[in-house]
Amino acid sequence: MLTGPARALFMDEISTGLDSSSTFQIVKYVSQLVHVMNDTVMISLLQPPPETYNLFDDIILLSEGYMVYHGPRGNILEFFESAGFRCPERKGVADFLQEVTSKKDQQQYWYLDQEQYRYVPVLEFAEHYKSFHVGQQMLEELKIPFEKSKTHPAALTTSKYGQSSWESFKAVMSREQLLMKRNSFIYIFKVSQLIILGLMAMTVFLRTEMPHGQISDGAKFFGALTFSLITILFNGFAELQLTIKILPTFYKQRDFLFSPPWTFGLANIILKVPVSFVEAGVWVVLTYYVMGFAPSAGR
Repeated sequence: MLTGPARALFMDEISTGLDSSSTFQIVKYVSQLVHVMNDTVMISLLQPPPETYNLFDDIILLSEGYMVYHGPRGNILEFFESAGFRCPERKGVADFLQEVTSKKDQQQYWYLDQEQYRYVPVLEFAEHYKSFHVGQQMLEELKIPFEKSKTHPAALTTSKYGQSSWESFKAVMSREQLLMKRNSFIYIFKVSQLIILGLMAMTVFLRTEMPHGQISDGAKFFGALTFSLITILFNGFAELQLTIKILPTFYKQRDFLFSPPWTFGLANIILKVPVSFVEAGVWVVLTYYVMGFAPSAGR
């Protein structure tokens, strides 16, 4: 999804099923993308580890339908301390934020010894945020009408695809080459199969058994040509199955504007047509003279 033209991405619990190391690597990459490309990414995470939490610029804390905090990551502990709650040194900040609004876990973080603890409901946190300097700054910004003329150039995408046609073509070409390398066994097997069938065809249509000079003799040569054509045709059916299997991926990437559809077609033509020529060449080199076809170059 990151290769598409989208400039705002909303990701819901992308860490589900991943270990903390993988989550960290993904969020780290997304963070670099945001800072380099000026993108906007909003991610909801379930119990992120401290190192992943520290990668974020801003934090939005939601609880019971209220926005408890929305602002820079560096000010969120200050906000809760102003409300009477402090995060212990060895406690992960993300875990603290999940528990401090909970009625069951809130009391352990109360640090104002001179005052009696009382449960602070979520609504009270939300109201306190409006008087906190981060909340006041945001409210002041929201009061000013937005001028569309000041929109950042990167805020909205102005091109249909994420990169130029040439760059898209090179990327698709590289991917198709990689897929051909991974499936190299199929191409080796197809050529080996042609060699075996060619050796068999040579013994069936041996030139010493292929008289020529009369019209009736042409039937045997027609048979040899037809057998050659059918063999080459059926040898390419394995390629057809691979193409059908990749179609769902192609449709998905086409609909999400990963690259122009013509790049997929052109890359396959450039890479697969030479393979077809090689297969036909192997067959012709093996069988042409042995079957007794006209040896002159012009024919």
